[in-house]
Amino acid sequence: MSNLNKKKLDAIASFWRQAKTASFIGIGNIRIAYVNIVKDPQLPTIVISTGRSESYLKYQELAYDLSAMGYNIFIHDHRGQGLSQRMLSNTHKGYVEYFDHYADDLATFITNEVQPNITNKSISILAHSMGSAITLRMLQRHSISITSAILASAMIAINFGKTPYWLAKTIIHVGHCMNRMATVEPWYFPGHKNYQPALFTNNPLMGCSTRFERFINLYQQESTLQLGGVTFHWLAQALQANQHIFRELTNIKTPVFILQAANDVIVDNQAQNIFCQQLHQLYPQLCAHKPRVFNDARHELLFEQEYIREDVLAYIHQCLTTTDTGS
Repeated sequence: MSNLNKKKLDAIASFWRQAKTASFIGIGNIRIAYVNIVKDPQLPTIVISTGRSESYLKYQELAYDLSAMGYNIFIHDHRGQGLSQRMLSNTHKGYVEYFDHYADDLATFITNEVQPNITNKSISILAHSMGSAITLRMLQRHSISITSAILASAMIAINFGKTPYWLAKTIIHVGHCMNRMATVEPWYFPGHKNYQPALFTNNPLMGCSTRFERFINLYQQESTLQLGGVTFHWLAQALQANQHIFRELTNIKTPVFILQAANDVIVDNQAQNIFCQQLHQLYPQLCAHKPRVFNDARHELLFEQEYIREDVLAYIHQCLTTTDTGS
């Protein structure tokens, strides 16, 4: 069930009319689109780092809820997706030249677009899935003061199902090498293709049919948002990011909270467990020794059924108030 009734939808629409859209130039002169809702520069700020294939337009309800908690909101669309610039002739292909370009874009966003527009320097990052890996790499690569990083369904590693990690890595490596020898145009990974609207039945993302259909309709109405599957190159870069996250754990100096969906089949929950154990062992004050698990939840914790989502938002609020440093 969902509380997305007409009253709340009208309130979200009214709230979103306050949003300001703009863009900045990221690494390699790629145009990055973003939105912000600044109610008061003296309020603390949440920067949302979205998942793969998403746009800030998907996050209107979440932005509304977080704003009601007393936060300014900034969200950007990662390069190659959403309203940001695509980098291939086939704009549906999931691609990034280097995964760390995502992280460098996030650092540029915070430094050049977020910080100059607020006076309260308490900035937290709320990230979903791929956005969590991006956030961790940004924290490892850049000396930016972040109050807390709250990572939902963190893509610390991809879930390859019953395929052993070593075999998945080998398949990706071989396919990537063959692709580079044959053509400069990145190939889709087998089974991946251009965008097609999914069906709610048996979907691995969320149990809330109202939000699911709302997002499907959004991507149908705004066809420029559509993104298909991933390429061999994107997967190779994602594997490399996974390795860097664990190799450079000592570079993380920000409190990190991991929110885990118990029924997630998109990302590897065991990798999240290991991450928490290792970071807690290094810096007990920065990370709990295990993630906060949400039973019955699928991958998209921030858009789940109401009883799950209410617990997720309550925990996020707890994390924020625990670490908020004020002005």
